[in-house]
Amino acid sequence: MAYDIGFLDREGIRTACDWARQEGWNPGLKDQEAFAAQDPEGFLGLQVDGELAATISLVSYGPSFGFLGFYICRPDLRGRGLGLALWNEALRLKPARSIGLDGVKAQQANYARSGFVLAHENIRHGGLKPSGYSQGNPALTALAAADAEAIDHFEQKHRLFPAPRTRFLAEWLRHDAMALRRDGEIVGYGVIRQCHEGWKVGPLFADNLGDAETILRGLLTRMPEGTFYLDTPATNRAAVDLAVSLGLKPMFETARMYRGPAPAIDTAKVFGITSFELG
Repeated sequence: MAYDIGFLDREGIRTACDWARQEGWNPGLKDQEAFAAQDPEGFLGLQVDGELAATISLVSYGPSFGFLGFYICRPDLRGRGLGLALWNEALRLKPARSIGLDGVKAQQANYARSGFVLAHENIRHGGLKPSGYSQGNPALTALAAADAEAIDHFEQKHRLFPAPRTRFLAEWLRHDAMALRRDGEIVGYGVIRQCHEGWKVGPLFADNLGDAETILRGLLTRMPEGTFYLDTPATNRAAVDLAVSLGLKPMFETARMYRGPAPAIDTAKVFGITSFELG
């Protein structure tokens, strides 16, 4: 079957996000803006007869790190090797010293054949916003796009993300975002955003459980009553216990895998992962 592979424009990225919605991945309503801002050539598509047949993202955070996601083939064209062809071309066109992904556990063996090694598992928790749980705190301050550099510095200082991502954060912080400060210093922050179904909290970064809960309480004041989701590294027992204490139920797990050296992330401070699609 003849096909063409190329980078996706903004409309193509929107299509990839819509396919992810149809697969039940429940992306945020405005995720594509931040994804495209970080790497305008981060999404690739495979076309058959001029129509998009498969997508993949391999978003670059510089030469040291990239993150792979949105690996989707149109249902009517599956089983023909198109997805694998796109996968191989993405890895060729977008090299990085380390590449991460969050894949469904059933595909873990397939990713291993391309050199990806399991680092840890993640758990998506979901449920109704607890009654009376959300509350403000004078130590919490709102964040905006202008705070992207300061937040990027905080993440790098505390080993919360593998590489600088100021361009991504400048868009991500346009959602409802809050920082917890102590003696004028940022000690944690979080973001909550509306998705096609409910709301997602991510990231939720803090030094300890108490600080994470303070930030989470503040973030939940920004959403109406309804469902929210929190993605936690399974290695952070305190994060998992926090989700369970709120009545959230495990929905599914992903395998965080890396090709190349695994970044030295302090998952004990990661109470909520930013995104299964971009790390």
